[in-house]
Amino acid sequence: MSAVLSSRPAAAAPRRSQSVWAASWRRLRADKVGMGAMVVVVLSLLLVIAAGLGLVAGNWQKETGVPNAPPTFMGPAPAESVGTIQQPKGPNVDLSDIDPLAPKYAEWTERAKQYKTDESPRAETLPFGGDRLGRDVLAKAIKGAEISIMVGLLAAVVATLIGTVLGALSGFYGGKVGDFLEWVYNVFTAMPNILLIFAFAVVFGRGVLPVVMILGLAGWTGIYRLVRAEFMKHSVREYVRSAEAIGASKSSRMFKHILPNVSHVALVQLSLHVVSFIKSEVILSYLGLGVSVDQVSWGTMLAEAQSELILGYWWQLAAVTGFMAVFVTAFALFTDALRDALDPKLRGLE
Repeated sequence: MSAVLSSRPAAAAPRRSQSVWAASWRRLRADKVGMGAMVVVVLSLLLVIAAGLGLVAGNWQKETGVPNAPPTFMGPAPAESVGTIQQPKGPNVDLSDIDPLAPKYAEWTERAKQYKTDESPRAETLPFGGDRLGRDVLAKAIKGAEISIMVGLLAAVVATLIGTVLGALSGFYGGKVGDFLEWVYNVFTAMPNILLIFAFAVVFGRGVLPVVMILGLAGWTGIYRLVRAEFMKHSVREYVRSAEAIGASKSSRMFKHILPNVSHVALVQLSLHVVSFIKSEVILSYLGLGVSVDQVSWGTMLAEAQSELILGYWWQLAAVTGFMAVFVTAFALFTDALRDALDPKLRGLE
């Protein structure tokens, strides 16, 4: 009998089901494109943190090169095109006839020699080129990434918090609370979003924090609509009714029972709004309504590159568009992968 019992196969241990987050992470790891995009996003965020701590691009305001220094692979610019004034050609040409202040130039030059100036040697070329003052475009692009990405992330967090809280209150309570919040939502959506952003920009002024508040206050409506619909759907389900039957409070049902089951909506909307708000900050700074004049962002660099491009200096435009394109594309691909990984419909297919 003992031999018979020992020959029976041991009962298989019960399989433990994965949590929602573990299953989502497993699906995300299976997406090669999403994981590659996530690596690019993480490296960009680490670069932003390093720039904020002053480890990189700390001297972006220093004039390290000659004005409009070309990229290193192009070599130095011809000497006759760097800071020289072309003298008019022809017989009997008096410079004072063209410029009435010409006789004063020699006097002003002698007077300027009395003041100390920065006579440190400047590089004739820089890795990504220089701007009109000789500042390194690569350092400016990294510092600009710090401002633009930080504004996009913080504004997306503000918009997500506002939209999630208001959507939860409206969808769960309904009645007069829902009607009032719907009225507020309709007021914000009645105006074009770009005009609403410009109106807030005039009120709050320029700077990083004002831009974060502007974009956060103007961008919560889409998140509110989705979260409200999810709370209306989940508030009548059996697990919420069971929690109500055992005496769970309304706040407990909202934030402990329903919110974890709709968190994927808020997370996906958060990641989508980051890309949208980075573009909005670039537009605001390009129009002079974004960060202050003593700061640099991708938008201010595009504004500077506009005048430089007319003169044939294209490298600042290429640098900022390259940085922005890489990060925005990687973040968009990561958002798509995250949305697929968090989709609750895929849980039943596994």
